[in-house]
Amino acid sequence: MTGKHPRLQDRHTRKTVAAQASKSARGYKIGEAAHVLGVKPYVLRFWETQFPFLRPHHASSGHRFYSEADLEAFAMVKRLLHSERFTIEGAKKHIREVGLERALDGIVRPSHERKSRTTAPAAASDRTSGNEHRLRRTLLELKRDLESLRSRLKG
Repeated sequence: MTGKHPRLQDRHTRKTVAAQASKSARGYKIGEAAHVLGVKPYVLRFWETQFPFLRPHHASSGHRFYSEADLEAFAMVKRLLHSERFTIEGAKKHIREVGLERALDGIVRPSHERKSRTTAPAAASDRTSGNEHRLRRTLLELKRDLESLRSRLKG
């Protein structure tokens, strides 16, 4: 027994279920969405300025409301930036190359970059090639940034 009166537990459960149902119908407020995603609200606002497809519904009061689809898109951006270590520009480029739908599905490389293989590689080999691909992409981005900086310093 938890110490609460059974009738009070039922009332609390009904309130919680009703709150969840109304939340999914109206959407999540920015603080709720940030909590679900594990980031701060200002991060969501910043990402909205960087990724044009991140556009939540705004109520007449100006408050943001995020749908489940919005949360999936934000989770994809978080995965690209935090887990796969893309820069913001690199994430934008990746999404342009593979398309938003494929990026949401978790596709890492565009289909034209995939190599056809006659035999299935070992799991460790897959991880290595994925890591090498990310490292090469990061190094190419760094090279472009350094070249750009160099030309600015010369001019």
